[in-house]
Amino acid sequence: MNTVSSPQVGQLVRILKGKDAGEAAVVIAVVDSRFVYIADGDKRKFDGPKKKNILHLELIPFISSEVVDSLKETGRVTNGKLRFAVMKYAGPTGISADEKGD
Repeated sequence: MNTVSSPQVGQLVRILKGKDAGEAAVVIAVVDSRFVYIADGDKRKFDGPKKKNILHLELIPFISSEVVDSLKETGRVTNGKLRFAVMKYAGPTGISADEKGD
């Protein structure tokens, strides 16, 4: 049996399955022992999070204190903070190349 530690709000994850496979995101809500809501602040905004099975995610041992604090204080987190958390983990190289040009 696959023993997955339970994800926490603010934790970074790498998506393993689906069209966003290989990308990083932040857990913004834990539904139950199997599902979480994730968002990255870019393609997947806070207001439209993706519900994912935790078996399809790789949990990264990094929790963004900015995201956790913001959710505790206001119940929301800005897309900018989500992008910042993902970029801080991804580093200057990034996990995925930006596809859209602004």
